Amino acid sequence: YSETSADDYTPLDVNELKQQRELQQASDGNYKIYSTLTFRYFILKGFTDKPLSAELLEKITNDFSIARSAGVKLIPRFAYTNTTHAGNCPESFVCPLYGDAPKEIVLNHISQLKPVLQENADVIAVLQMGFIGIWGENYYTDYFGDASSNGQGKLLDENWNDRSEVLEALLNALPADRMVQIRYPQFKQRFVYGVNAPTDAEPLSDAEAFSKTDKARIGLHNDCFISGPDDVGTYADYGNSSSDRGGATASLRSFSENDNRYVAVGGETCDDAYSPENNCENAGMIQTELNRMHYSYLNSAYNNQVNNLWVSGGCMEEIKKNLGYRLVLVNSIFPKQPVKAGMQLPVIINVKNVGYASPFNPRTAKLVFKKDAEEYVYDLQSNVQKWFTGNITIEERILTDENMPAGKYDLFLYLPDQYQSIGNKPEYAIRLANDGLWDGTTGYNNLKTSVTIN
Repeated sequence: YSETSADDYTPLDVNELKQQRELQQASDGNYKIYSTLTFRYFILKGFTDKPLSAELLEKITNDFSIARSAGVKLIPRFAYTNTTHAGNCPESFVCPLYGDAPKEIVLNHISQLKPVLQENADVIAVLQMGFIGIWGENYYTDYFGDASSNGQGKLLDENWNDRSEVLEALLNALPADRMVQIRYPQFKQRFVYGVNAPTDAEPLSDAEAFSKTDKARIGLHNDCFISGPDDVGTYADYGNSSSDRGGATASLRSFSENDNRYVAVGGETCDDAYSPENNCENAGMIQTELNRMHYSYLNSAYNNQVNNLWVSGGCMEEIKKNLGYRLVLVNSIFPKQPVKAGMQLPVIINVKNVGYASPFNPRTAKLVFKKDAEEYVYDLQSNVQKWFTGNITIEERILTDENMPAGKYDLFLYLPDQYQSIGNKPEYAIRLANDGLWDGTTGYNNLKTSVTIN
């Protein structure tokens, strides 16, 4: 977690980010972590009525460069305020005016940020929608429909349309290979299917997944994960002009369980009141819930009243390992007899994903033949984004280079980032979970086998 404000900008620190890649104590946590993802909160304080300054845009751009130098990726969220004030209003602890910006300002800011996001998409893991409301959580807002008891208590059709316009602008501001996370699953349903979409609307199908369409690029950040049956309104129906707000926990949870399989999912815990459900199993259900909802990351800085329970309950190490993907090499099968250069070579690689999710951003799997200083690299056709939890078999045929010198070649599985800017940096390659396979200087995973070319 990191935060900066436009009126007192503190840039990211490259040495601090590098240190976070090493084993470190979680903030207020009773556990240690390796962290390669940095949530970056950009508070656009002072810009609710005017364009972003060139100076601020330059500072934001520089943060992406710092992340690239440190070998981490960012989860950015832009908001206008993360401060509440109490008062004489129905919710008392948070009262209007909330302090966000009108739609015209938001859309202009997104257009200003578009070149920055496009140029630095290589180090954006996923972008959170933000912009609307306190904390950028799309709830307590002055301009997009106040669904709290301080306001109208639900969202009207115009509110849904305004929010969809912001989401569309964000999707267009990113390359088609990057996703945007929304705060509530119903927002995706009403963006995709319109303001009258039911809470049991169709989730992504396997055929639609990772297709770079808008529907395939909208994920979820649940910032009150496992805090109650509906996660404090995460799985609520916010109504529209012709319907009231109501409960829809079962249908929206079912939608998320199926949709989340194909998109970026993360967030944070927020409240320890939901006990024992938020505890380790068998008393609780935390591992099952993380797996069912396909979580790729969680905030290690909040709320550690909940997270620390997983330490005392004995499941924290399992959760740390299984967030996102965890790919284990089972075996690989190659011809034992020599293969003539220029001929096809059959390949079978068996991998098991014991994590909660697949890699949600695209990348190419590569097979590397290495003999002394000579290397031959071949792209595999397997879609790494569809290496879901469970067993994965990569069965293909490689057409070898007819100019390959004869000899014995060691074989490696290489899973680099797809962006050329960081594609040769081992920090951005996927490391298999097995001991003794990883080469930290190249990012290669040794398959511990070889083939002979003649």
